[in-house]
Amino acid sequence: TNEAATCKWGPSASTAYANLPNTFTTTGGTSHTTTLTGLADGQSYTHYVRCQDAAGNANASSYTISFSVSSGGGAITGVSFDFGSKQSLASGSDNWPMTWADDGHQYTSWGDGGGFDGNSNSAGRVSLGFARVEGDFDTYTGHNVWGDFPNYAENQATFGGKSYGIISVGGVLYAWVSPGSGGSGYTSATLYKSTNHAATWTSTGVVITLATHGLIMPTILNFGQNNAGARDGYVYHYTAKSQDAGSLTIQAPGEIYLMRCLVADIETFANYEFYTSTDPAIPTWGTFADRQPVYTDPTGVGWNTGNVVHVPGVNRYVLTTMHTAWPGGHFNMQEAPEPWGPWTEVLRESNWDVNAWFWSFAPKWFRNGGIDFTVVYTVSDRWNTVNGSFTVTP
Repeated sequence: TNEAATCKWGPSASTAYANLPNTFTTTGGTSHTTTLTGLADGQSYTHYVRCQDAAGNANASSYTISFSVSSGGGAITGVSFDFGSKQSLASGSDNWPMTWADDGHQYTSWGDGGGFDGNSNSAGRVSLGFARVEGDFDTYTGHNVWGDFPNYAENQATFGGKSYGIISVGGVLYAWVSPGSGGSGYTSATLYKSTNHAATWTSTGVVITLATHGLIMPTILNFGQNNAGARDGYVYHYTAKSQDAGSLTIQAPGEIYLMRCLVADIETFANYEFYTSTDPAIPTWGTFADRQPVYTDPTGVGWNTGNVVHVPGVNRYVLTTMHTAWPGGHFNMQEAPEPWGPWTEVLRESNWDVNAWFWSFAPKWFRNGGIDFTVVYTVSDRWNTVNGSFTVTP
């Protein structure tokens, strides 16, 4: 504070915490640190600081601070996969971003195929479809919700495109949709929403374009079921910088940018903020003109940006993308303590499952405190899952 005052910490503007030295005195330009005890892991708090003048009267300096508490399991330093657990479905369909909705099911999208119920390139083929995944990691089934109705889906797909980012927030599904395959998919990305678990979709009017923003094919950070584990009130969207918009190819050098919005503003692009800091320890947010990448790689990143997920229990963030070339199974996995980094490499491979691409962690299927997981990915134009485990250093 820049004034002399007596200040009080408390859970409300008029109540002090009983277990703290609740008052302190400031003089112009001084600082004060208080340790809060007895806070519960996973809970959110609103905290007040009220400053009073020498006579005990509250002055104009009253501050409200909202925060959440989470304990971390440590950095992810390694990863292993059990290819004996591999399952493959939905022949002829690719992509498969994942989210976990309020109804207990996971939802995903596919491209250029018949999804789970068509199971070939011809039967039930649509440019873009959405599906529901029911069950646990070892006993799941997939069902086409929005596709080729009535024989191969519960509802009719009404537009085409491709999607690599989906999230459930407040019972509403949101998905970024690019208009087509190949280079035409770079031209724009529109955020669509569904209020009936993928049965129908409408545009929110939120659009990024190649011509204006130079950014392509966004993905969305998922925080558990219905985004209930979110670290704050924001939704985080990642999108790669276009370096070669001629065809589907690795974007090199790779740059991924981060934009965020309050949940209430997810349909108002004017209120989106871009990450603008060059130091992950001091995150700042501002305009598109001041944006800074949260991840860079001279060997490139995926033309579909990649996928980012919060790992519960471990309390870390995992980014998966491609590197060097596509196709070829060039798998890049990074981990970080915050959505913006700093990122540390966990895995960099080529020929991963021969020719795999677009790896998306299933948020419902983290188990054993986040150590064990199931990853969904594309190879041979079909849905594939493999179980795996993280190595975590405390």
